Amino acid sequence: MHEKTVTPINMSEPEVGVRAPTMTANAVVSPIPQTPKSPAPARSMDAASGAAAMVRLTRESWALVEPKAEEVARFFYGMLFSLSPDARDMFPANMEVQRSRLLRALVHIVQLVDRPDDLHPFLRQLGRDHRKFGVISAHYEAVGTALIAAVKRFSGKAWTSEIELAWAEAYTIMARAMLDAANAEDGPAWWPATVVDHHRIGYDLAVVTVQTDHPMPYQPGQYVSVETPHRPRLWRYLSPANAPREDGTIEFHIRTVEGGWVSRAIVGHTRIGETWRLGPPLGRMRVDRETTRDLVMVAGGTGLAPMRAIIDELCHWGENPRVHLFYGGRVLSDLYDLPNLQQLAATNPWLTVVPVLESEPDATGAEHGTLADVVTRYGAWADRDVLVSGSPGMIRSTVSRMLVAGTPLDHITYDPFTLD
Repeated sequence: MHEKTVTPINMSEPEVGVRAPTMTANAVVSPIPQTPKSPAPARSMDAASGAAAMVRLTRESWALVEPKAEEVARFFYGMLFSLSPDARDMFPANMEVQRSRLLRALVHIVQLVDRPDDLHPFLRQLGRDHRKFGVISAHYEAVGTALIAAVKRFSGKAWTSEIELAWAEAYTIMARAMLDAANAEDGPAWWPATVVDHHRIGYDLAVVTVQTDHPMPYQPGQYVSVETPHRPRLWRYLSPANAPREDGTIEFHIRTVEGGWVSRAIVGHTRIGETWRLGPPLGRMRVDRETTRDLVMVAGGTGLAPMRAIIDELCHWGENPRVHLFYGGRVLSDLYDLPNLQQLAATNPWLTVVPVLESEPDATGAEHGTLADVVTRYGAWADRDVLVSGSPGMIRSTVSRMLVAGTPLDHITYDPFTLD
């Protein structure tokens, strides 16, 4: 796959191939934000120093209440559903897994307001994606009010009017970006897709092919949110494993994860003919054919899906950049698509595939170690564009090691997902 969880401003459930917003991205997304009628004092801060103070105050105040995050989340949802009862229908019936996601996502975004170049494109994508929940501006206002009330409640005497203003302004920046993007979008909020094939590869992995009535305008390497009839209102982010096709078919690779409600349902219970809903395409991973740099792809497990889609697209071109794909798993059976990739490499000289195994040290035909070990063992790749996809842990370790090895940060792209 690549799976991420999505609930309205959401962050992801432990499920499958997850690619990860480092928001950290897989982020689940909950349906709520509105351009709030700012719940805080109505004065504004000085631009540069004000932004720095806003970030510092929100981070410091959150650090005080974070040890009580579960209680903060319960209070937050109680307040939210009291202010906006109709928002309850946007969430799954069982809130146990969901409870902390929206709150964590909101706090994470609010604390990134000092990085607008990274944050704003992501917020615009989230705003467009949240249309599928039926989110309106009043929901954003309710979320902002509930968020500030929850942090204030558990901050006690440490809470000040300056902290309240910082939270209100930070949240307003986030909500406006999302709401403006949603209002500017004229495409569908979601696409119906019929399952046309369900093929299990082992007990914990399945390849599912769906077909939309009209082709979805995604780019190879992007991901989409998915809702299945087996888990209503539990949206998950999955990465198409193929480039867009004229017949509208999209292939997903999904691996079950312990405790993952959605991934287990998809792998074990998907039936041909059932209808899924697909949200708008998201993500930044793609190949820019205007650049002259070659590519390094680093894929762990079902994190292969977006790389597979990009390679599928490149195979339609006569000339391509050189692509060095490091494809990793714990054992050889985790490299479920290796035969297909090796066949592609045999007929496309621009593609090199390097299998990587963390275990099975006696296995031949593969490099051994973690993906971070092997990729940096090959060099710094300072002259390449680098795409990384897999679990949040794999992404963090690989990117960190590559930076130490000398890979320029602005050459590395990954879509943050997060697992609970």
